[in-house]
Amino acid sequence: MKFQEVDITKSSGQKMRFSIQKLRKSLHRTGADEQTISDIVNKVQEELYEGISTQEIYNRAYALLKKEKSYLASKYKLKKAIYELGPTGFPFELFISKVLEYSGYTTEVGKIIQGKCVSHEVDVLAYKNNQAVMIECKFHGEQGLNSNVKVPLYIHSRFLDIEKQWNSSKRKIVLTQGWVVTNTRFTENAIQYGECAGLYLLSWDYPENDGLKDRIDRLGLYPITVSNLLTKREKDFLLSRKIVLYRELIKDAFFLDHLGISETRKNRILNEIKEVCNF
Repeated sequence: MKFQEVDITKSSGQKMRFSIQKLRKSLHRTGADEQTISDIVNKVQEELYEGISTQEIYNRAYALLKKEKSYLASKYKLKKAIYELGPTGFPFELFISKVLEYSGYTTEVGKIIQGKCVSHEVDVLAYKNNQAVMIECKFHGEQGLNSNVKVPLYIHSRFLDIEKQWNSSKRKIVLTQGWVVTNTRFTENAIQYGECAGLYLLSWDYPENDGLKDRIDRLGLYPITVSNLLTKREKDFLLSRKIVLYRELIKDAFFLDHLGISETRKNRILNEIKEVCNF
């Protein structure tokens, strides 16, 4: 049996053919050189077997990458790091607001907005050029849980209620669009409805080449949970202080002092941030 012909098992339980190209692409995204990528791909191929889970493949590639260069492994664990923003959805909402701020928006998180019929708590409001967008975040704490058509249906109805009230009150800022953001994926029906209804959908890999992972990589906006040097307790402390971007610790390094982190370890962490976030 050729390695390329092995069927692997996704987190959803679905079977799919192993793709060397997908593995190479995920490793290339970290900035690893071609020789490192080829070495890892070859070693992973040697250990493939029929029905192996995508998680096992990821774990093996991650371990090999971490052995090569720790900061590359931090980038490679991006998807897992997003899940680690849970178990509640609030850190993810805060993370999305920060990503938007680096794209030129000003944002508000968890604001109560009056609609025509009822009031609504909006996850994120983002403003740019006298226009506002209403953003609802659908966070999943487990792999394989995608957002189906019920999600954009529900959020579209909320947007329409808020839009009627907002744009009838003669505000200088016009509410122009509703967004739905998820850390996993949308089903085909969800995408079809979102496009038809005029909602902007943003998921892990949608829109193509401009999904969440693409924006994070492009802007270097990695969540603090990618760190290989911080413990879970330290990450939880920083998240409780609303530090969700790893790069924020460059200017807010005093939080590391609050945690009692030694000067030597602190410098290692700050150096890793610069490597991960492309400073």
